[in-house]
Amino acid sequence: MAAVQSAMPVCAVLLPLSAAVLILLSRRHENVREGWTILAAVANFAIVLSILPQILAGNRVECTLIELLPGIDVALRVDAFGMIFALTASGLWVATSFYSIGYMRTLREHALTRYFFSFAVAIAAALGIAFSANLLTMFVFYEILTVSTYPLVVHTETEEARRAGRKYFAYLLFAGVSFLFSVVLTYYLTGTTDFAPGGFLAGTGPVLLQQILFVTFLIGFAKAAWMPMHGWLPSAMVAPTPVSALLHAVAVVKAGVFGIVRVVCFVYGLELTAEIGMSTLLAAIAAATIILGSLFALQQDNLKRRLAYSTISQLSYILLGVALLTPMGITGAMIHIPFHGFMKITLFFCAGALIATAGKEYISDMKGIGRQMPVTMLMFAIGAIGICGLPPVCGLITKWYLVLGAMQAHQLIAFLVIITSSVLNIFYFFPIIHTAFFEEPDDGEQGVREAPLFMLVPLVITGVGSLLLFLAPDLPFLRLVELAVGELVGVLP
Repeated sequence: MAAVQSAMPVCAVLLPLSAAVLILLSRRHENVREGWTILAAVANFAIVLSILPQILAGNRVECTLIELLPGIDVALRVDAFGMIFALTASGLWVATSFYSIGYMRTLREHALTRYFFSFAVAIAAALGIAFSANLLTMFVFYEILTVSTYPLVVHTETEEARRAGRKYFAYLLFAGVSFLFSVVLTYYLTGTTDFAPGGFLAGTGPVLLQQILFVTFLIGFAKAAWMPMHGWLPSAMVAPTPVSALLHAVAVVKAGVFGIVRVVCFVYGLELTAEIGMSTLLAAIAAATIILGSLFALQQDNLKRRLAYSTISQLSYILLGVALLTPMGITGAMIHIPFHGFMKITLFFCAGALIATAGKEYISDMKGIGRQMPVTMLMFAIGAIGICGLPPVCGLITKWYLVLGAMQAHQLIAFLVIITSSVLNIFYFFPIIHTAFFEEPDDGEQGVREAPLFMLVPLVITGVGSLLLFLAPDLPFLRLVELAVGELVGVLP
């Protein structure tokens, strides 16, 4: 595998930051401000795509920014795994940018300059995380992501939003301290923080210290919303729906699970993770979160909160897949990053359309809404079917690989967790579809129309995308997963 020096990863991070500055300068001209948002999103996706051929050719794209100490620097490196996250974040930013304009204008929201500024910085941070060459660089961008998304969580400026913001900061700043401790201890033990396939921590310090370090890493990546580090996520649903989409599908929670996968596969390595028993710990946490998240989702009448608990459950599929330490399990984990992104952002886009045009936030109020907003609810049904792992939506591919991974690892409990969770998914999603399409609307529920095109087109694109990811398995996402898993499997004994 050749290392190719290039400034393109830096450009991918700097472009959203430049757009954020232009958004501030254009604050008095809303069309110009939002034009910068769309232009930056499209251009950023193009930059990420321009790096893709090098990665598909089996190369890495690198760029060192600052050398701080021997063996530790701020540097960017694009590999196949990082490209999966980067394509997901930058591609879905385009859809979310258009959707945000339609949503925020429909509801006549305030503070739009702050909103679009924070959004751009958050995407820059997500790409920095995706392209981080080492733990220090990841930490820097990880904390930028926390700070930049706080104004989005408290956007409505209500007391409920402020409480949610305080909880958000309490969880994630505490997690940031744990992450920083982990970075420092890793450097103390090894003299480096550079990611390496197969890991670099083996043979460095006593087993107990390695186990403690693993736990502090897990706490550091609280954005993955594993239980009990999940409490911030349902509370953050007070934010505007495009922010919920950002939190759940594009950047924040994906950064958390991405970080855990990086640590398992590129700091510890699969062999060491198994030897010190941390794969068992991670599997137990993931299994409990998958089941409990689904059970909590069943109890929610508020649609966004039901989707929030669904996200908590679904994210731990990625953790479970990695904890299996098998090629199929890791394949399922990596595939679930983009696949869940497309499906869950579709569901949140649909929820936002219901709020903005019909004023519907609660499932019990959605009787017959599918007849008034058929396109929106059809796309919702596609996303829900995919989350349940049913054809013809891409979620089936994820669960198929995870089941195969459980069989490879001879883990009956993991197999039963995946099957049980899929049944619970059906229990909390299909009643929504039934209510929307088959129940009679309440008296006086007339005149509701589909959302404006700025909202409707993005949700159709992501919904149809969830179908295409199932129907076209030769897409670059799967090739990237093959490269990433091949790199890891190649270092296994």
